[in-house]
Amino acid sequence: MKKNGAQIFLESLLKEGVDTIFGFPGGAVLPIYDALYGVTALKHILVRHEQGAVHMADGYARASGKPGVVLVTSGPGATNTVTGIATAYMDSIPIVVFTGQVPTALIGNDAFQEADIVGITRPCTKHNYLVKDIKDLTRIIKEAFYIATTGRPGPVLVDIPKDVLSASAEFKYPEKVELKSYQPTYKGHIGQIKKAVELIIKAKRPVLYTGGGVVLSDASDELRVFAEKLNIPVTNTLMGLGGFPGTHPLFLGMLGMHGTYCANMAVTNTDCLIAIGARFDDRVTGKIDEFAPYAKVIHVDIDPTSISKNVRVDVPIVGDVKSVLKDMLKALDEIKGRSHAERGNEKAQKDALAEWHEQIKQWGETHKLSYKLDEKKIKPQYVIERIYDLTKGKAIITTEVGQNQMWAAQFYKFDKPRTFLTSGGLGTMGFGFPAAIGAQFAFPDKIVIDIAGDGSIQMNIQELATAVQYKLPVKIAILNNKFLGMVRQWQEFFYEKRYSYTCMDVAPDFVKVAEAYGAVGLRATKPEDVDGVIKEALAVKNKPVFMDFNIDREEDVYPMVPAGQPLNKMLLV
Repeated sequence: MKKNGAQIFLESLLKEGVDTIFGFPGGAVLPIYDALYGVTALKHILVRHEQGAVHMADGYARASGKPGVVLVTSGPGATNTVTGIATAYMDSIPIVVFTGQVPTALIGNDAFQEADIVGITRPCTKHNYLVKDIKDLTRIIKEAFYIATTGRPGPVLVDIPKDVLSASAEFKYPEKVELKSYQPTYKGHIGQIKKAVELIIKAKRPVLYTGGGVVLSDASDELRVFAEKLNIPVTNTLMGLGGFPGTHPLFLGMLGMHGTYCANMAVTNTDCLIAIGARFDDRVTGKIDEFAPYAKVIHVDIDPTSISKNVRVDVPIVGDVKSVLKDMLKALDEIKGRSHAERGNEKAQKDALAEWHEQIKQWGETHKLSYKLDEKKIKPQYVIERIYDLTKGKAIITTEVGQNQMWAAQFYKFDKPRTFLTSGGLGTMGFGFPAAIGAQFAFPDKIVIDIAGDGSIQMNIQELATAVQYKLPVKIAILNNKFLGMVRQWQEFFYEKRYSYTCMDVAPDFVKVAEAYGAVGLRATKPEDVDGVIKEALAVKNKPVFMDFNIDREEDVYPMVPAGQPLNKMLLV
């Protein structure tokens, strides 16, 4: 029996195990929305803006590990997804975005609501497609999900003309994907793995530098076992937080521009840097020619183009992080099975490592993450600490971008992967709130909190309607300083406090905004209000909550490595 393209589209999603779609209807995708009418196997979430839809799918994917799915119309519907797609691309998040397109015969004729979304998104998708024939639809959908979720994950866009959705064909879904030009390497080269392990066990000052690849590969357990077996200190990138327990005694904290003094000093002085699922981003390395200057560098990543792109690497290993770590543990066991003569001077090695840990302990005690309490002003770090304590560290935390993001990364301890969702690579303001909505759909019974700034929250504040409509208990903690905080901080440090267009004195009453949407609004204006507001918010079960914390206006994020400086040249409190 033949089905039309819209029906085939929905059947294909079901074959891929999709249960949730984030979307917004329009003319070019009306056949799909008509086919969706009455369908219960697929839950469609009606957003209020297409950018919000992509961030929701992104948050859903980050929290669950399953690909997020987006459905929007052509023209402005499609172009509104670009920021969300670029956000997912930079952070390697698996989403599949389906856009409607004008009928095939009108493509290139400047038809109503036509945009070349394939051309527009080519630089920020892992791959994209224009479906030209109904017979190709199932194959393309199968390939889209396969490409999005394998190798280094990323967004894939599928553009479907309206006439393809109306055409008919037999429904037959492919059982497998055959792409000769796309063959990700999962298994690391065993010779390189053994070489890396030999280097690690001989190192006197080793450090594990781990990124988002550990989380994406579900390799947190293997990383912890490897670190514990060799007693190696671990630092995470922003994207890697949660990949190694934040309360573990081997954890140094985050490294980089706003990393801990301990982590940055350890990386600067290490003699063996083991990079796992990280890409040596500029916010991590600082001045590139002074980054880990004494270290032999081992780099494990599934993306061969990321290796030696920014930093020279002594032992490159291309492969899936989980697979490589398992093989490294096996290689370690083989080495431990050797005779004492073959293993070398183990006592000297053990003494050197003990000395390294003592040095790290001193760095950690010299400059801990700290802030100055004020009896009259709410400190943003205090808000994060109280959220951590009152949620017992068990919440899923999303963030916007800027100071709120850095304070969350520094003062909330993430012990589990997929509990910290943030826009790392692109730094997208407006990401956190819709991402929190997506995470809440993935885990309806978990506490989900967006740490926001008063500037960022206004970027996608319309999604309050989405959260209210679906009775989502998402909590939004607004660190309200009436500034574009991080930009203001840079102006304070590097532009002689010329606060050019970063002051936001004209701002909405966030409590009234929440109430206008049918949500709950709460406010804290002094330190003693903080606990009460958080507790009241956590008690709300079927509505989103805005918590408006009026924080110290000119509080800064410390430590800070000025742009272009080495990691050991930190500005400290």
